[in-house]
Amino acid sequence: MSFLRRTLDSIHPHVTEGGKYKKFYALYEAVDTIFYSPGDVNKGRNHVRDAIDLKRVMIYVWIAAMPAVIMGCYNTGLQANTVMASMGLTEVVGWRGDILSLFGIGVDPASLFDNFWHGFWYWFPIYATVFIVGGFWEVLFASVRGHEINEGFFVTSILFSLIVPATLPLWQAAIGISFGIVIGKEVFGGTGKNFLNPALTARAFLYFAYPAQISGDAVWVAVDGYTSPTALSVASQGGIDALTQAGYTIQQTFVGHIAGSIGETSLIAIGIGALFLLATKIASWRIMLGVVAGVVATTLLFNVIGSDTNPMFSITPQWHFVMGGLAFGMVFMATDPVSASMTNTGRFWYGALIGLMTVLIRVVNPAFPEGIMLAILFANLFAPLIDWFVVQANVKRRTARYAA
Repeated sequence: MSFLRRTLDSIHPHVTEGGKYKKFYALYEAVDTIFYSPGDVNKGRNHVRDAIDLKRVMIYVWIAAMPAVIMGCYNTGLQANTVMASMGLTEVVGWRGDILSLFGIGVDPASLFDNFWHGFWYWFPIYATVFIVGGFWEVLFASVRGHEINEGFFVTSILFSLIVPATLPLWQAAIGISFGIVIGKEVFGGTGKNFLNPALTARAFLYFAYPAQISGDAVWVAVDGYTSPTALSVASQGGIDALTQAGYTIQQTFVGHIAGSIGETSLIAIGIGALFLLATKIASWRIMLGVVAGVVATTLLFNVIGSDTNPMFSITPQWHFVMGGLAFGMVFMATDPVSASMTNTGRFWYGALIGLMTVLIRVVNPAFPEGIMLAILFANLFAPLIDWFVVQANVKRRTARYAA
């Protein structure tokens, strides 16, 4: 890193914005910004000193996602290896099998090592694809607009790679992230100006454009020809009784040993990331609390109402949190500081709206058992309106106080 620093310092006089090599100025600024300092810095003497800037926010979110990455790779391999063992298969077919064989890695479901590396070679190609494609769009828009490259695509790429099935075709991953970054963010001016979460926008696009590869029973376990519904899908068909008959337990789903999107299954891994984000004050605890309150209140209401025809009415709050992507969305997506509410009071009601909409979609809509993705995108649209009501309420209270 010191060599890179010296190199940048040595070429800086030759790549000034109006200099002879001004075409390289944007590239120089991009490298310097990513590894060292933010692009926008205070030029005067008097300013507030704070260790938190855009770069560190993005890095912290990336670090917080690492437990979900590790657990996601392990669980993806575990699910695949368990099914392969039951089918009598002893090796992986294709290029992944060649890599595993090259390093002497087997497919033993009892081996932590085998499970992790088998799953890793499903997650990493998706992550590499969206990172490269997302980086391309960031560089392109930064070059056209003449501003520095920000670190937003670091977070978008890793979060997107964790909310899709391990079997997602790479070309669809590339198309999805392109839609999420270009349509969900760049057309509005880039990071800080988008009103929708880019990673969720990308996944929503894939869900409606290519539903066969992003939903159903055949996409969650990385074994060709094998079908397995998610716990949420089982619950939508028969409620808690169906979950019990299928062998699901709260402990199993809490740890994350179930089929699902790569990084959304383990509440333990997601919880570690949540604690890190809360400790570093990157994520808002008010939003998370609002989501919890919205989910619990709406779920208990449905439990009281009950239904003879809809088994989802009987699902308890704890089951909602350990199934699907609710926990991951609450921690990493709902707390996005750009697309969420900005006021403290607004953040709680914003989170409560997400919790309410999630349960409402899961329970009432029979065609779409997962609701967190659409709930967050829906709340993104109402975040400015929520803040407006909060500000107006504050203005009225102050006017009444001073008038008295």
